[in-house]
Amino acid sequence: MKLSVIICCYNEQATIEKIIEKTQAVDLGLDWEREIIVVDNFSTDGTRAILQQIDDPEIRVIYHERNMGKGASIRTGIANMNGDYFFIQDADSEYDPFEQRKFTDKAAVTQAAAIFGSRVLGGEIKSKYVRTLMGNRFLTWLHNFLFRHNLTDVATASKMVRVDVARSLNLTCSGFDLDFELPNKIALAGHTILEIPIQYDPRTYAEGKKIGAKDGVTAILTMLRNRLGLSPVLKKDSDPVHTSQSTIQN
Repeated sequence: MKLSVIICCYNEQATIEKIIEKTQAVDLGLDWEREIIVVDNFSTDGTRAILQQIDDPEIRVIYHERNMGKGASIRTGIANMNGDYFFIQDADSEYDPFEQRKFTDKAAVTQAAAIFGSRVLGGEIKSKYVRTLMGNRFLTWLHNFLFRHNLTDVATASKMVRVDVARSLNLTCSGFDLDFELPNKIALAGHTILEIPIQYDPRTYAEGKKIGAKDGVTAILTMLRNRLGLSPVLKKDSDPVHTSQSTIQN
């Protein structure tokens, strides 16, 4: 099987090289291949200069020509990948790429539609802010209530999804709300999401954390909209970027 690792980045000059190196160093296990798709969401801090130095057949870099949001970056990765599964890898240091082996091991045994990494299962819950911790708990409860799931950490960034499932979901979100649209629509399609415990090293807003209170409100609205089957109001620039329309670096 083949894993498409989608690394979305926006102004991650301090960490992007290390995350890519760690991703390439992961032994995914027997019979697994890998491709890495880095989607740069119009970084302005020097991240692009780093990415432009990459010359590796395992890595493709896609440059958005404007800031379109994390969700749009993920959908760009999905539109351009060739794997059997995709894995969302944040470009900061909160989620360790070496955890990816846990996901491929689980997928090899279960052929699961989706596997999420839970920051809650199996030990200490880390958070820099009480409001973030409580917000995550509420959003997880709301998702479980609305979609009859039993997840422990719906807001996790570490998500691995089978490609045929992902491409059947008609994903439309462009921001952090895609982290919720994805499990919502997986549930509505009748698929089960498995969870495995992962490590998490949270960063502060001063260190570059980007998600905020307004993203929590948007997540709630996304859940309600998906549950009620309402269509979103799409932004003009919200479509995923396909290879023919984007700046691609092989």
